[in-house]
Amino acid sequence: MSKSNPLFSAKSLKLFTEPLSEGNPVTVLVLGICSALAVTVKLEPAIVMGLSVTVVTGFASFIISMLRNTIPNRIRIIVQLVVVAALVIMVDEILKAYVYEVSKQLSVFVGLIITNCIIMGRIEAFALGNKPLPSLIDGLGNGAGYGLILVIVAFFRELLGSGTLFGIQVVPQSWYIANGGFYENNGLMILPPMALIVLGLIVWVHRGINKELIEK
Repeated sequence: MSKSNPLFSAKSLKLFTEPLSEGNPVTVLVLGICSALAVTVKLEPAIVMGLSVTVVTGFASFIISMLRNTIPNRIRIIVQLVVVAALVIMVDEILKAYVYEVSKQLSVFVGLIITNCIIMGRIEAFALGNKPLPSLIDGLGNGAGYGLILVIVAFFRELLGSGTLFGIQVVPQSWYIANGGFYENNGLMILPPMALIVLGLIVWVHRGINKELIEK
């Protein structure tokens, strides 16, 4: 009998899906909070940021796992930072080339991916002790878990704060009070404190659904 493809094994599936819920790096481990609060005013930059972190986390874990037996322990952090920095520079240049306007909106936060706790955390906790393929899947899963929270926060902030999604007006103009309707955009939603409040509500709902995550 032929061996099953390890890429689609139950273990690989768990590695990828667990960070989306039970092991989410933002709502459970409380990592990557700063960028989660800063780039979620609109959906488009949130999605691009989530994809960028996913790519960097996945490939950084993959590369470090391949090199794990050749990296002296005393310089492992330096090597990790060099690998992550190189990937971030590549991602930043690609964004500038193909989605320049979004790149400007993300500003310094793309560069700060280098210091994202999720990336360094997964490298230290997983990639240094596991083979390349599982490390890649773990990195992609944790990046996707981070991106998922960004998208949820950005969805509510843009919809309720601006009445748009992806910059497209979705709340009918006839609904607005100025046009004789009943609705008005909540300007607070586009301010940084509301990102924290929305994220807090997501954590509350997540913990309510997954009661086993509540610390005794």
